[in-house]
Amino acid sequence: MEIERKYLIDRLPDGLDAWPSRPIEQAYLCTDPVVRVRQDGDSFYLTYKGRGLMAREEYNLPLTEEAYRHLLAKADGNILTKVRYRIPLEGTGLTVELDVFSGKFDGLVLAEVEFPDQETAESFTPPEWFGREVTFTGEYQNSRLSQL
Repeated sequence: MEIERKYLIDRLPDGLDAWPSRPIEQAYLCTDPVVRVRQDGDSFYLTYKGRGLMAREEYNLPLTEEAYRHLLAKADGNILTKVRYRIPLEGTGLTVELDVFSGKFDGLVLAEVEFPDQETAESFTPPEWFGREVTFTGEYQNSRLSQL
């Protein structure tokens, strides 16, 4: 089960380059249900995500690079490219995954925070540098962006 909240980011946090980052490329074979292929650094995955906005099922299956490239060629819509930064939220045990998009969505920056349970997610107070929450609108789900 994946439990996460998502926010638009209007300004990048100070010292962003000090945090670990990696490139991500992903595309969608289907958006209902969500079936995604992703290259995350040197790793490749096929992911299934169930329905939902803040909480939903998620399953990852490792792929070879050859299988990833084969499936990528069959994807519908946009191939999304971004750099993901992992920023620990001091004193919470939580980590922000900050995605800085390039390509068609250059300039878009989204932050996601994944939670161990629904109660922690519901009581979360975002840092002051977070912008508008978009968890419950679905408008910034990557699967939706892939179809714009």
